[in-house]
Amino acid sequence: MAFDIDMIKKVYAEMPARVNKAREITGKPLTLAEKILYSHLWDGTPGKPFTRGKDYVDFAPDRIACQDATAQMALLQFMQAGKTEVAVPTTVHCDHLIQAKNGASSDLQNALNTSNEVFNFLESVSDKYGIGFWKPGAGIIHQVVLENYAFPGGMMIGTDSHTVNAGGLGMVAIGVGGADAVDVMAGMAWEFQFPS
Repeated sequence: MAFDIDMIKKVYAEMPARVNKAREITGKPLTLAEKILYSHLWDGTPGKPFTRGKDYVDFAPDRIACQDATAQMALLQFMQAGKTEVAVPTTVHCDHLIQAKNGASSDLQNALNTSNEVFNFLESVSDKYGIGFWKPGAGIIHQVVLENYAFPGGMMIGTDSHTVNAGGLGMVAIGVGGADAVDVMAGMAWEFQFPS
């Protein structure tokens, strides 16, 4: 699944009512992060205020990004979920298994020689389950996500600690463990402590 304009339009269509309801129930102005969090509740429209750093909340992220080193286990787990495709737009980016050592061409070739089985597995699983696949040499996950998938007001989780780079376009973007990503890929809520 590549860039999904329909998904973004849906987020923007639902956001005003959810933000207005969140303002009403909290009784205060909201930060941009709070607006995004309250508009991405699993249950939809907010029904109660959440205490930052205390309440655990179910969220519905808009998309997921996985890097090759952590995507292996995440995709193996997802394959056990019995689903035919991912529930939200998801991408796999093959960049972490490429070591910068001697120069772009030789480093890429070395990665292909040593990790080709991993890359083939990731590409095959991605093709089977409707996951976008960024092959080795296609770019660094942080920049690819920022340029191709990040959008203001969205929520993204990723199996890379630098997922927060997508926040540069006004998203709530958080690096998580692979199991959290798998839950969302399988159509489940993502439980997270309301940020403080």
